[in-house]
Amino acid sequence: MNAFLTVFLGAGIGGAARHGVNLLALRLLGTGFPAGTLIVNIAGSLIMGLLLGWFSHKADLGQSWRLFLTTGILGGFTTFSTFSLDVALLHERGQLWTAALYAAVSVILAISGLFAGLFIIRNLS
Repeated sequence: MNAFLTVFLGAGIGGAARHGVNLLALRLLGTGFPAGTLIVNIAGSLIMGLLLGWFSHKADLGQSWRLFLTTGILGGFTTFSTFSLDVALLHERGQLWTAALYAAVSVILAISGLFAGLFIIRNLS
């Protein structure tokens, strides 16, 4: 149960940070382009790389901190960082085609899923 609470608390912080970035981007850059989402996705992926590099090569603070920072805060901030990690891990294992296929299928099916959900709701009687 402690691991769930750790992730829960981190996700709240990450979600609040994401909301703050989105509001700031809207205020500074307007609504013509989803800059907040782009910023969050790039920043989250960079931070995920920094954290995993730190845990792997410098100092591992333990599973609780790893869960709090990666699954919790970054999971609440953006799941794109986890997607980026999955692609990078496949690439580093030499599974280049699998990485490319995973990336393409993830993007295509996720966007298709969103449009399917919109279609279903819009066409309910």
